[in-house]
Amino acid sequence: MTRFLLRNGLLWDGRKKTRERVHLLVEKGRIAGLATDLDSLIDDEGAYRVIDAEPFWITAGLIDVHTHLGLWEEGIPEDEGSGNEMTHPVTPHLRVIDAINPVDRAFAEARQAGVTTVQVLPGSANVIGGQGAVLKTAGTVVDAMVRLAPSAMKAAFGENPKNVYKAQKASPSTRMAVAATLREALLKARHYGEKLHRQDEDKGLDRDVKAEALLPVLEGKLPLRVHAHRADDMMTALRIADEFGLKLTLEHGTEGLSIASVLKEKAIPVAYGPALSSRPKLELARLEIGDAARLHQAGVHLSLTTDHPVIPIRFALAQAAEAVRSGLDADAALEALTMNAAEHLGLDEELGSLEGGKRADLVLWTGDPFHYRTVAVATFIDGEMVHKDKGVAL
Repeated sequence: MTRFLLRNGLLWDGRKKTRERVHLLVEKGRIAGLATDLDSLIDDEGAYRVIDAEPFWITAGLIDVHTHLGLWEEGIPEDEGSGNEMTHPVTPHLRVIDAINPVDRAFAEARQAGVTTVQVLPGSANVIGGQGAVLKTAGTVVDAMVRLAPSAMKAAFGENPKNVYKAQKASPSTRMAVAATLREALLKARHYGEKLHRQDEDKGLDRDVKAEALLPVLEGKLPLRVHAHRADDMMTALRIADEFGLKLTLEHGTEGLSIASVLKEKAIPVAYGPALSSRPKLELARLEIGDAARLHQAGVHLSLTTDHPVIPIRFALAQAAEAVRSGLDADAALEALTMNAAEHLGLDEELGSLEGGKRADLVLWTGDPFHYRTVAVATFIDGEMVHKDKGVAL
């Protein structure tokens, strides 16, 4: 199904804050056009497969900017997971695409929940955990699912790395050492890059795969996605980013409200969440789902993350709906799962909104997506129907 017409659906665009009846045309996996007047969109309705979308709401496909799908698989013991290499605190040469299992049932549950794109990142046991990837949620071969790889370098501050290595009686076991470990790795990579530019590789320079993996980060080509909950950890990350000229996003941002003015001034995107979880550690003591609304109101660029499997991906909308219930504007909540999320990933020219020329990632809903009884009738990725509710004829 690469050429079809959705007729008279109620399109919801969170950024434009609009809900309007439109006809939407899809060709070759992309949105070929939208119009309120069918005659202005096509000459011959019979030339397309027509889906009567009048009973449904239409949104862009949802995007979760921070997950671990296929690394910690549904129904598999946690210690079988492949997200953390807890043998050295600096592992930038690791690539999640080498560990993702695309038949993890969470991918199917993502599609059923209207989630069409996810970023899969390594875990947060290491100061530098490795390279992430952005994937479609449909497919059986990871290479064919990739939308961007590598998409980022994962880094982590706070309790996770320091406690992992404290238990091994190794460094880093303090917040100071976490920061120092990151600086040391970046400096080493910078010096390696300088040597690489001064001489040809065939003249005897020993290859350093860890340093080479960090060069795109130092060049600003690859963002550093920083796991941080506490405000002081976030400020340390920003300090290091300024020192090395890094492009950075903050992942989780539990205490981000404390430094909201700094985040706004520096235009630092925040992937907030997971906010439906309990508070099992010190860094989460101040976790409040209402802070999503307060961060948005403070002018911080906001996305929402389930951090799957912390919150199962099938509850991505439930978390957003709870944020709305706690004060987040509904348009802003949808934007956090669509256009803001696409911007967070640097894919906003391709994803995140229903505009002509963009990929035809879209979802048909039985009603307001934030209503607890609403379900995704159909989910499309690149114009292909990858999920259809069995109880609905299309």
